[in-house]
Amino acid sequence: MMSSSPLPFQRLVRDSFGQLVLTDGAGQVFDGVTPVRAHPISAPDEGISLVGPDGHELAWVERLSGLPTPERELLESEFAAREFVPTVLKLKAVSTFSTPSQWTVDTDRGESQFILKTEEDIRRLGDGRLLIGSSHGIHYLVPDRFALDRASKKLLERFL
Repeated sequence: MMSSSPLPFQRLVRDSFGQLVLTDGAGQVFDGVTPVRAHPISAPDEGISLVGPDGHELAWVERLSGLPTPERELLESEFAAREFVPTVLKLKAVSTFSTPSQWTVDTDRGESQFILKTEEDIRRLGDGRLLIGSSHGIHYLVPDRFALDRASKKLLERFL
């Protein structure tokens, strides 16, 4: 690397079209860069790959929090625009205790309804965390199923 910067690249900016542009250590410029988290749910701060439009990795970021503020904020804003995983705060209703069933939940983004096709669409992530996949491909995160209110836990336990 030509730079003594702690960055795994020389420069990362957004162009006038809103796309990320990376300049690598050799000064080569790559347009249309996409950041990809290695572990988006279990370790979102660790292991970020910056991938070119051809799908090849251009740079590897060990820790998002280790980047200087401008680059970190740029990547965080890119992730926020692409990632949509509402956090379930409360289960309000379930249409039936067999699947498929319609769920009504309160999330950090407001009330939502979705169809749970099968019990297999509820993934256990460890430490009480769950990832619930809807029939439309939206994933809902339950950060700690043990911390939910009593009524929510009772509804959820029928499917676990």
